[in-house]
Amino acid sequence: MKDLMVKLLGGEKRQMFRISVFAIIISLIVGSVIFIFIGKNPFSAYGNLLQGAGLLPKRSYAGRQSLFTDFMSFLDALTPMIFASLAVAVALKGGLFNIGVSGMMLASGFLASVFVGMSGLSAPIAKPLVIIIGLAAGSLVGGLIGWLKYRFNINEVVSSIMLNYTLMYIFTFFINTFYVNPVSRQSEPISDASRLTLVDVNAFGLKFNIPLAFPLAVLSAVFIKFVMDRTTTGFEIKAVGLSRRAAEYAGISIRSNIIKTMLISGALSGMAGVTYFCGYFGSIQPGVVPSMGFNAIAVALLGNSDPLGCMLASFLITVISKGSIYLSSQQGIEIEIADLITAVILIFAACSEFIRMYVTRAAAEKAQAKGV
Repeated sequence: MKDLMVKLLGGEKRQMFRISVFAIIISLIVGSVIFIFIGKNPFSAYGNLLQGAGLLPKRSYAGRQSLFTDFMSFLDALTPMIFASLAVAVALKGGLFNIGVSGMMLASGFLASVFVGMSGLSAPIAKPLVIIIGLAAGSLVGGLIGWLKYRFNINEVVSSIMLNYTLMYIFTFFINTFYVNPVSRQSEPISDASRLTLVDVNAFGLKFNIPLAFPLAVLSAVFIKFVMDRTTTGFEIKAVGLSRRAAEYAGISIRSNIIKTMLISGALSGMAGVTYFCGYFGSIQPGVVPSMGFNAIAVALLGNSDPLGCMLASFLITVISKGSIYLSSQQGIEIEIADLITAVILIFAACSEFIRMYVTRAAAEKAQAKGV
């Protein structure tokens, strides 16, 4: 068994990619066992997930709905997940653990909703302003966490968790006091002119949504990949992440790179916030931090903190989350079963580093035995 693991997952080249694929395959097998245990056909169940996500056609559709409309809704949900996972990935590359993505999302979504979404600005002005506010708000919160880390050596996990709930309570107060909708008990919906999703577009006899920021999410992943692999800034961030002492010895500024890393991570979190609250949703639920910010941690781990890997991992997790309701209705099972499948995938994703260490150690032992 150990030799097989070394053969399949050993070697430095693309090892983490193979480990991520291995984690996904194992988790899907475990999911199949769960479906069989409850008396369901796993192939049919996974097919329902793909149908619910808009990747396979359903048996029937409601009026003015089709595979295309479901797929556009899927892309709308995928967009903020890509941004959120990129935010975590950048922080991990810099040796930081950004668990404050949810708070940054909330800050950017709230400020963009209040200052732009509830104004009467026209679309050509409102939509760019939403993006600018998202970038600025997320960067400010991320920069604050980075500054606290360097200036006072406050662990970024502690400060980001505390900021998550501090921001949640502050914005909950303002929403409930000034901006609550008496019917939905959420914040007042933002204007269509400011929303980053074109809602209820009528074309080709269909009614669908268009996520305007999805191309921006893809371009952001490509840009972050370029920055990390091809620029001095990316090299310095990764150097600090690997060893701060060695980076400092080489003349790299630890202070500026910690703050720079969190500024970039915060900006991406801000984009996740505005595409979530001012795109996919059109309002904010008070008293709640978006769980997407926490899921993005495991998604980034599953994607090996690589921007393109994060896109693929985000795709997989969004398929499960979007398809879970349809799976539940078609298979007659609780929706929590889909959440369980997601949890299994994320657990194996979190174990990817352990798997890498195990395979590396096994390969070293094998090489040593051959040498003897």
